[in-house]
Amino acid sequence: MQSVIITGAGIGIGQATARAFANAGYHVVLTDVLEKEGNATAEEIKGNGGSAEFHVLDVRSTEAVNAVVADVERRIGPLDVAVGNAGIAHRAPILEMTDEKWDQTHEIDLKGIFRLARAVGAGMKKRGSGNIVGISSMMGPIYGWDERTHYSAAKAGVTGLIRGLAVELGRHGIRANAIAPGYIRSAQTLSRENSIGPEGLDAVADIVPLQRAGMPDDIADVVLFLASQSARYITGQVIVVDGGLQVGRY
Repeated sequence: MQSVIITGAGIGIGQATARAFANAGYHVVLTDVLEKEGNATAEEIKGNGGSAEFHVLDVRSTEAVNAVVADVERRIGPLDVAVGNAGIAHRAPILEMTDEKWDQTHEIDLKGIFRLARAVGAGMKKRGSGNIVGISSMMGPIYGWDERTHYSAAKAGVTGLIRGLAVELGRHGIRANAIAPGYIRSAQTLSRENSIGPEGLDAVADIVPLQRAGMPDDIADVVLFLASQSARYITGQVIVVDGGLQVGRY
């Protein structure tokens, strides 16, 4: 049975990705700081006949990331797929930005993916195959985001990280790609304080060619594709999944 580890898997895109991989027959290792939600998702997968386990994990901790990966690999062997999804987005005007707020976002949104990739890389290299998928955002490698410069910078950094991983690890049979989601109906985007809120998501239909905001499943299915043999010659890419927003805004 193939295996996948997913950070931030308790809700939203991570949760949908866990379900997608479970439905495809993977053993799913869910991780999150949200213990209740992560456990519930793992139990749901198992209740539906899938294979899953949950670990509380804060991706800001190198020791914790290494420990979870080591524990899983000791029991089931090197992981086939690693999905770096854990992330935060907080409103913070640049002239009021503290070093602590900047660092918090980068520790989770960028370094969290780096820590995961580093932890799983040795096992993948030894086996000669593996897939790493990082969740970026259109608000970074494509657009800037007012009052969220720290988020845009971190998500743009995911692009560079993934490209570097693809070049360095490709010789070992490891592929690395990223996804840049558009407006997705998730808890993060539904936050009025830190994102566009429910009203903003409802208005997305007016500017997105496909006339709707995305759903977490729309991203999860692309993650699964990138990890599959159907994408065997794709690496170092950032796949934009935005309903046509990027090409539809003039």
